[in-house]
Amino acid sequence: MQESSVFRSKIKSVVIGKARDINDKSVFHKISLIAFFAWVGLGSDPLSSSCYGPEEIMRNLQGHSNLAIFVGLLTVITIFIISTSYRQIIKLFPHGGGGYIVATKLISPSTGMISGSALLIDYVLTITISVSSGADAIFSFLPPAWHAYKLYFAFIILGILVILNLRGVKESVLVLTPIFILFVITHIILISISIFSHLPEVQHVADRSMNEISNTFGQLGIFGTLFLMLRAYSLGAGTYTGIEAVSNGIPNLREPKAQTAQKTMLLLSVSLAIAAFGLIISYYLFNIQFLPGKTLNAALTERVVAGWSPWIGRPFLFITLISEAALLFVAAQTGFLDGPRVMANMATDNWLPRRFMLLSDRLVSQNGILIMGGAAFIFMYFSKGQVSWLVILYSINVFITFTLSQFGMVRHWLQARKVEKRWLRKMMINGIGLVMTTSILLTVVVLKFKEGGWITLVITGLLALTAFLIKRHYDSVRKKLINIQKQVMHDIPEIISNLRKHYKFSEKKGNISTAKTAVVMVNGYNGLGLFSLFRIIDSFNSECQHIVFLQVGLIDSKSMRGHEQIDKLTENICMDLQKYKYLAEQMGLTAEYRFSIGTDVVEEVDKMIPEIAAKYPGAIFIGGQLIFGGNNTFSRLLHNYTIFAIQRKLYRHGMTTIVIPIPLEIDHFNSNQNFKSLKGKQYGKTT
Repeated sequence: MQESSVFRSKIKSVVIGKARDINDKSVFHKISLIAFFAWVGLGSDPLSSSCYGPEEIMRNLQGHSNLAIFVGLLTVITIFIISTSYRQIIKLFPHGGGGYIVATKLISPSTGMISGSALLIDYVLTITISVSSGADAIFSFLPPAWHAYKLYFAFIILGILVILNLRGVKESVLVLTPIFILFVITHIILISISIFSHLPEVQHVADRSMNEISNTFGQLGIFGTLFLMLRAYSLGAGTYTGIEAVSNGIPNLREPKAQTAQKTMLLLSVSLAIAAFGLIISYYLFNIQFLPGKTLNAALTERVVAGWSPWIGRPFLFITLISEAALLFVAAQTGFLDGPRVMANMATDNWLPRRFMLLSDRLVSQNGILIMGGAAFIFMYFSKGQVSWLVILYSINVFITFTLSQFGMVRHWLQARKVEKRWLRKMMINGIGLVMTTSILLTVVVLKFKEGGWITLVITGLLALTAFLIKRHYDSVRKKLINIQKQVMHDIPEIISNLRKHYKFSEKKGNISTAKTAVVMVNGYNGLGLFSLFRIIDSFNSECQHIVFLQVGLIDSKSMRGHEQIDKLTENICMDLQKYKYLAEQMGLTAEYRFSIGTDVVEEVDKMIPEIAAKYPGAIFIGGQLIFGGNNTFSRLLHNYTIFAIQRKLYRHGMTTIVIPIPLEIDHFNSNQNFKSLKGKQYGKTT
């Protein structure tokens, strides 16, 4: 058994990496991202959208490519308006302000939940589309006979990305940085050559454009032309996806986080605007047409290198297109970086199971990463990696979040107009963004509803309904726990008085190693810990004379913001344990406490067991476990059963464990009279 455990630990260390030391003051600095690496990790998603967003615009112009310049300019304006509005969100929420937090704080918790649900589906689709698109690009160079293995290849890439992210945020970004840089360099060359090679013909291009625009007006009329432009603009909305990633990913950034986020957003918006507009202009200048089995970028690159030496042109062609495919794999990072963060935020507010707040020993949201990867696997399997279908789902969810965020910001500036001097200017920025994102959302939903748009609305609605049920359950449990806490706290004076009066504890407190020792595992100074303490004293009568209180401070996504939060957590734990110690001494017992800080309660307790067992060989470990009524499967998903995992560890150490059942239902709790022997006149050992 021990050898098997050691073997698993070695495998985990090799694949995922060794555990990080949370006591290392530099650990937060080491795992955080500077603006450049944040641009790589969070900007790869929007920048990769230039591989398919501008192409969708050209496709929906239906042969009137002369309008591409105007749609391209409108696209650039939209990019900067959305990014500027999100820069305002970063200033307002310097610790992280994605769509979920903005809608929650500025509109309502329920609206925030809907935004968060849409955002989660968006990030799952980010991973799915990015990996599927990358696989399409890779297999476009391979023989048709190999295409049957494309989906399997995509699954392998998805698995590799999951492992990289389980190793850590910075590690995954560092590995993928060369791909990102290669994409940027090759596309700067591609766009620059496309534009500068046509500068001598600028007058001819201008005359051609004016003639084509006149012909378009003649064919479609003014309103028909405007409708065609707005349709292409809206259906090319995939270009803007990922812009919100920076505001949501602030916790992963280097201090000062807000300033780093601002720099990252600037890099992201400028690079996306240049890539999107540059490619649209390049398509028009070279009059690139759609060809079977080829993307517009592939056709454009072939046209650019047509006059080059084969020794230079062919390698550049393959490097450019392979870098596009690879960047699409990198773009999946946005889903793995920000998806678990949204899940953790929603879990903190009880919309999702609280286990999504937990971190692995590599200080990453392991549960969130695995869920995002698993959900992407399911989407990829059922869609067979068909990007055209996935993009429809993707765009709708992105703009649900965009629209709610912009509406929340407009509402905020209206409410803050008496204290904010520049409220009107700031409201106008978010107001224009609101109009743009709402119009795009409605257009995409209406035009693509029957083609699959309804599916994403149903999936998002089901996730929101599940979140509502989870929230209702947690709120119900919280109310019951508060009532238990009040009742136990109310009974403390009577219990202490009766204990000191009727139980004959030893007056010899010097040699505590010979006394019966109970190790009470607690999680804060609350009704559950007090219930366990009183119940075990009641059960053992005067045999239990020494208490060791044991607590593990859990490092989760909420406390993982820096060593200041860890220091505060440690301070709170010590205060709670001192209260327990004082209470035990008031009852005539001797007491001490131990604590540890970590990401896994079971592992931390396991580390402390040998020392306690050596000092108190006959010690009995006690922990409470809530007893839930109703659906047991549902409660297992939403609540941890840590005490049973600890019990298995203690069993291997040869230690005795007692699990105290704590009835959650108040009526049962009262009628059971759990502390009758401590409060009443007869004092016998209870069962």
